[in-house]
Amino acid sequence: MSAAFRSPILGADELFEFDPDHQRTIAAVHAEWLAAALATGPSDRPTAEAAVSQLYRLAGHPEPEFVWVPSPPAASGLITAQGLSADGPFFTGNRQSAHAGIAAVINESKRRMETRVSPPRPPRRHGWWQPQPPPEVESEPRAQARQQICDPLKTTVTDGIAVGIRTITPSIAGYVTWYGQHEAPWLAHYDGCRRLGLVEYSSADVEVLDIHCEIAHSTGWWWPFDTVCVMAERPIALHTAPTPDARFGQRRLHHRDDPAIAFADGHEVYAVNGTIIPKWVITDPTVERINHERNIEIRRSAIERIGWETYIDEANLKLVDQADDPGNDAGTLALYATPPTVRPHGRILLVVNGSRERDGTRRRYGLPVPDGTSSALDAAGWTYGIKGTDYAQLARRT
Repeated sequence: MSAAFRSPILGADELFEFDPDHQRTIAAVHAEWLAAALATGPSDRPTAEAAVSQLYRLAGHPEPEFVWVPSPPAASGLITAQGLSADGPFFTGNRQSAHAGIAAVINESKRRMETRVSPPRPPRRHGWWQPQPPPEVESEPRAQARQQICDPLKTTVTDGIAVGIRTITPSIAGYVTWYGQHEAPWLAHYDGCRRLGLVEYSSADVEVLDIHCEIAHSTGWWWPFDTVCVMAERPIALHTAPTPDARFGQRRLHHRDDPAIAFADGHEVYAVNGTIIPKWVITDPTVERINHERNIEIRRSAIERIGWETYIDEANLKLVDQADDPGNDAGTLALYATPPTVRPHGRILLVVNGSRERDGTRRRYGLPVPDGTSSALDAAGWTYGIKGTDYAQLARRT
């Protein structure tokens, strides 16, 4: 007996059925794998070592010695100091290296599984008179799984958490880093599709998928070499916040006071609202540091840390023009000249957000606008791609 699946995310009937004894909603699969990606604390070393050893055997290599380190940066340092990558990643004499063999086993299996989970392409339509389907909601089950499981996890994990850790981890030229728990996006997709009854894999691919799932649920990043496998512990702290207006549970790195990612050996990553920032933005933001910072997003985060009013006062920004905001009855538009050390003839438009924060306040923020702008209304209009005179005719928000 089968039952129709109703998505708890979209609240709409899906176009497939599955065995109720194995009901796994798309939202539940996403939540389970998100939890694995966000897991902190000591690794399950016996489980991780047993799973990695299976990959070595599948690649035709004996079980390695396992060396555990407290963080990916520590792993990179150890690999470099011990010269583990000196012999090259592909061949040792006439024999394929463990690194290359394991990569081949995993990647070949991934290619076969990807073929099965990829939805059929819709027929091509020709001519302007044939309307295209709306892009907002996928209707094919496997496409829905990708849209609601894989893609949100990729945004959260691959484009967010993994990027943050890579900023503090020196790369190892020629070698693939396996991300353990942060392989979640593709693992969740392939695992979710089989649990939802959408695909069947070969026994060989099921074995590789199960091995990788064990690794992802038990540890962090790892690097295989011929006789040694370097394993990095998971973070001891990992903080995220919901991404505004996200439809499928996307999250972004965020902590206003502490590291967003922290490892036991002191390596850490700071991030606010998804922007990776240097530590000083949190611990010691000053106008001098802000004015010398070239990255716009870091500079904006630091200014918001001390407050726009404080920055304007201490940086001696010159008010160029001010006007009521015709599109926002709660605020005004204030146009300032930036300090010459930041950008000669530069302009910043200070506005009040039309939407309220959760505490009922409205956040003020600055927008860079074209150099030399003299009218606050022109500056506001430019942000919408219209003239200031047209922006002045906008109806106020209600």
